[in-house]
Amino acid sequence: MAKSIIVCLSSFVILAAIQGIHAVDYTVTNTAANTPGGARFTNEIGDQYSTQTLDEATNFIWRIFQQDTTPADRKNVEKVSLFIDDMDGVAYASNNEIHVSARYIQSYSGDVKVEITGVLYHEMTHVWQWNGNGQAPGGLIEGTADYVRLKAGYAPSHWVKPGQGDRWDQGYDVTAHFLDYCDSFRTGFVAELNKKTRDAYNNNYFVELLGKTVDKLWMDYKTKDCWKYPPTNITTKWTTVII
Repeated sequence: MAKSIIVCLSSFVILAAIQGIHAVDYTVTNTAANTPGGARFTNEIGDQYSTQTLDEATNFIWRIFQQDTTPADRKNVEKVSLFIDDMDGVAYASNNEIHVSARYIQSYSGDVKVEITGVLYHEMTHVWQWNGNGQAPGGLIEGTADYVRLKAGYAPSHWVKPGQGDRWDQGYDVTAHFLDYCDSFRTGFVAELNKKTRDAYNNNYFVELLGKTVDKLWMDYKTKDCWKYPPTNITTKWTTVII
């Protein structure tokens, strides 16, 4: 019995050490607290929920990118800061900071907590995704972030339907649905595409992974009955506690 306890304690210490090494710190700062949107953030969303969401989004993204057990494949990010600012627009991410508009929070007419959760999943993807050293198309970068939001179950009802859009790299919801279509042919496609874009980007990555050019894939996507392609599973939301 004593030997079993020692083994269990050793395993716990090792696990805690591994998690501690790869833990990410999160901060939330409401710089617009005195505005109507800043007050709504405080009352309907809050710092604690936002911190929890940032952590859950990080772990979810690591799973989507198949990096949950391969820390060497991830970006080296130790801290992510969220700011609620009195600004126009919705949100943006830069230098491991996420800035969300208090004006958007104030003007949003639906469930603002769910909406901002989806926004945080999108922006957190920008923190963690590779961009080919700036060579990847902007539409692919934004589409990947919305793909993560889609798989997390936070796609808003106003998004386009699968099969809609003018170009594969149109970005956002259009590209998110196209990436989901591509992933239906090769599970983990988005993760593999992200891994390939660590140092550079080339459209030929689609050929390497799926055997077709991205233009041919887009043509197939547009000419098929896209509502009947095999659906991929929406990943259940989950929570990880870092020791």
